[in-house]
Amino acid sequence: MGIGAGIFLFAVGAILTFAMDMRAYGIDFDVVGFILMVAGALGLIVSVVIYAPRRSQRQQGPAYDPRYDPRYDARYDRPYYD
Repeated sequence: MGIGAGIFLFAVGAILTFAMDMRAYGIDFDVVGFILMVAGALGLIVSVVIYAPRRSQRQQGPAYDPRYDPRYDARYDRPYYD
């Protein structure tokens, strides 16, 4: 579950709990809303705590790579021999 799914579940649960006044035999929409809000909050917390460090580690790269520097001249990068 991602961040978007957690926010979506939390929002649907809040709508069912606080904004709707429906009645159905055998279904308590307040309880269903609270369950969805808890599931969304847990999914959001798990997404942020577990997956955020992995995303930041993948984005690390070399601080400087001369291949992508337009000022770099490869002629001066050869070893010097006497």
